[in-house]
Amino acid sequence: MAFELQQPVLFRHCDPAGLVYYPRYFEMISDCVEAYFATCLNIPFADLHQTAAVPTAHFDVTFTAPSRHGDMLVLGLTPEKIGRSSFAFDITARCKSEVRFVSKQTIVHVDDTGAPQPWLAATRSIIQQQLGVQ
Repeated sequence: MAFELQQPVLFRHCDPAGLVYYPRYFEMISDCVEAYFATCLNIPFADLHQTAAVPTAHFDVTFTAPSRHGDMLVLGLTPEKIGRSSFAFDITARCKSEVRFVSKQTIVHVDDTGAPQPWLAATRSIIQQQLGVQ
């Protein structure tokens, strides 16, 4: 696993039954991706979004167990593949040893017009190191 983010389940994440309302998981996933870019790739979104973006091209999420108010989730982001302008990764959320969801996501690096752009060499190098590719 290349990156982990601890995410407490807060009241705002939950429905009246005290369970995480599924759209809130997508916010948690987005927070994990943003933290990964800032921490592992040294590209804060505030800087990236000045001239580029990384919209999602594909999302697949499997929910395996509910999460409740007060749980502490650990979201682990693992790179899977880097293309010319795409980047595929998995995020697995766990509470203790129980998997709560697994997501597979592909993002695309685009310029300010929305056209796909190659990843910067430094970014590609970091991701390739995490993938064990040179």
